[in-house]
Amino acid sequence: MRIYGPNGTTLGAPTGNTRRAGASGFALPDAIATPETRAAATPKAAGNIDALLAMQGIEDPLERRKRSVQRGRGALDVLDDLKIGLLSGNFDASTVNRLRDAAASLKSTSGDPGLDAVLSEIELRVEVELAKAGQF
Repeated sequence: MRIYGPNGTTLGAPTGNTRRAGASGFALPDAIATPETRAAATPKAAGNIDALLAMQGIEDPLERRKRSVQRGRGALDVLDDLKIGLLSGNFDASTVNRLRDAAASLKSTSGDPGLDAVLSEIELRVEVELAKAGQF
């Protein structure tokens, strides 16, 4: 990795302490001369990092709504799997665990009042099914 710039090092650049063999030609640096040392520069701030982190934390309302719709659809899919399992007589404990996960994911709001109302209805249905599954 090469670093160029005022604080970087450039290999092969003359240091100013070169012995000249003539008016023009090949020259070697003096073997006993000490290389030029530069003072350590303080690191420059990379902007306001707090502002960058705050911008990353801001969530787009459209993205939040999409995620809420996906969580609602996932919960409905688990409810369908539960229904099919109960009707076929193959009640599976993993479906109950998936219902618990779906119920936990439905707790957050989307910011859209209509969607939040639908998600709360789905959450209520999931909670009812979890309560019924606890009676078995």
